[in-house]
Amino acid sequence: MKIIIVESDVSTNYNLQLLLEGELSIEWTQGYETVERAVQQAPWDEATILLTDVFLSDRSGIELLAWVHENHPHINSMVFTSHDHHDTVLNAIKAGACGYLLKSSSPRELIESLNQLIAGGAPMSPRIARKLVQGMQRSEVSRTYCENLLTSREREILLYVEQGLAYKEIADALSISPHTVHTHVKKIYEKVEADGRQAVINKARRMGWI
Repeated sequence: MKIIIVESDVSTNYNLQLLLEGELSIEWTQGYETVERAVQQAPWDEATILLTDVFLSDRSGIELLAWVHENHPHINSMVFTSHDHHDTVLNAIKAGACGYLLKSSSPRELIESLNQLIAGGAPMSPRIARKLVQGMQRSEVSRTYCENLLTSREREILLYVEQGLAYKEIADALSISPHTVHTHVKKIYEKVEADGRQAVINKARRMGWI
């Protein structure tokens, strides 16, 4: 394994390199404290693993994950962080992370996770895996709630509202009158308990309806 480490805390960065370089399966590590320095200086073509925090001193680790996924798709990326917020985890995975490990993990767990990663696995701390499962369950419940709360026509109009279409444009798309669209939108606001277009969009997004 050839590992690029991006970690803004100097002591953590150093200790990670010290720990990993003691493993026979690891050929080398390179540590960087900022995204900019890593992007400019790291030997990306040679590396096989990126180990990064999600919150770094200059830019987001999520941006780095996306950049690596786009420009160096051969690299296996894993997050190593203290942050376990559900949205942060999802954003990291969407950006290209194949693993997500919390810093509370033991050195042995870190080594085992890196081995799993290079073998094609998707290692995650148990707490992170649990959060993802719970998030999926909540999302499914939320979608079912939406289906029961709004009619099929209201759900259809909600999607057009989210796209920023005016009532006249929605009416033309659905072959109904603008007045009918206005009536449906008013009912959506009442059912969702939101005051205004942006409020209903924000709530619908939070609930996973759109």
